[in-house]
Amino acid sequence: MKITLICVGKLSLPFIKQGAEEYQQRLKRFAPLNIIELKEEKRGGKKADVNFIRQSEAEQILAKIPSGSYLIGLDEIGKQASSEKFAKKIEQHMNQGTANICLIIGGAYGLTDKLRKQCNELLSLSEMTFTHQMARLFLLEQIYRGFTIIRNEPYHNR
Repeated sequence: MKITLICVGKLSLPFIKQGAEEYQQRLKRFAPLNIIELKEEKRGGKKADVNFIRQSEAEQILAKIPSGSYLIGLDEIGKQASSEKFAKKIEQHMNQGTANICLIIGGAYGLTDKLRKQCNELLSLSEMTFTHQMARLFLLEQIYRGFTIIRNEPYHNR
C-alpha cells in the first residue's frame, strides 16, 4: 500500500522541515510515501478572496490525486480519532488491498465543499487550529505511530 500526502504550501520553518524529514525517513520501512507540495495561492492585499483561493487550491489538489485512491481530507469538521483507531484504519486498508491512501492538507482557508464531498472521509487532528506546516508534521508522526502500533513496536506507549 502506498501513502500519498498532498499539501498546499511548502515547509519553510527549519524545525518543522527537520521533523518532517525524520518521519519521512522512518516511514520508508513501512510503506512508500509520496509527498506532493502544491503552490499556496497568494492572499493579495488586505482582503483576500477566500473562495477564489480555496477553489484554485482545490483544482490543484484534484489534479494530483492518484486514481483509485482512498481519500482522507484533513478538515476542521472532520472526525477525530485516537492513534489506535487511526492505526486500525490503516491496517484495515492494508488488509483490504487498498492500493493508495491519499491524505490532503489544504491551505490556510481549508478545503472547498466540493473537495470535502469527494473525500471518502474527513479527519480532524484536533479541535485546535494548526498551521498547515504543523499539521503535516503531526500527520506524518501519526502515520508512523500507526505503523508501529500495527507491528506492535515499542514506539507507542499504552
